[in-house]
Amino acid sequence: MNIQGNSLLAQMQSMAADVSGPKTNALPSVNQSSQDFGSLLKNAINTVNDLQQDAGAKKAAFEMGDRSISLAETMISSTKAGLAFDATVQVRNKFVEAYKEIMSMPV
Repeated sequence: MNIQGNSLLAQMQSMAADVSGPKTNALPSVNQSSQDFGSLLKNAINTVNDLQQDAGAKKAAFEMGDRSISLAETMISSTKAGLAFDATVQVRNKFVEAYKEIMSMPV
């Protein structure tokens, strides 16, 4: 369990480092991205879907008595999928709020 806990901690730390990114004071230019917003959003949704499918497969395997899948693995994958889905819903809600605000602006 300690090895899995350290692995999970390492994953969480690397994800936090990826999210925070490099600290710079300069403002980025608008069109510096190599991918458009639609493809980034599609990739994020596909990642959430993959996490949910993985969690579902691990749950099914554990329920069927597969000894190679532990309860801890099942719970961690389920929690990851749940958190990813919750974050996706929050992002969607922010997009809807922004859309409503933009649409209510006078032209």
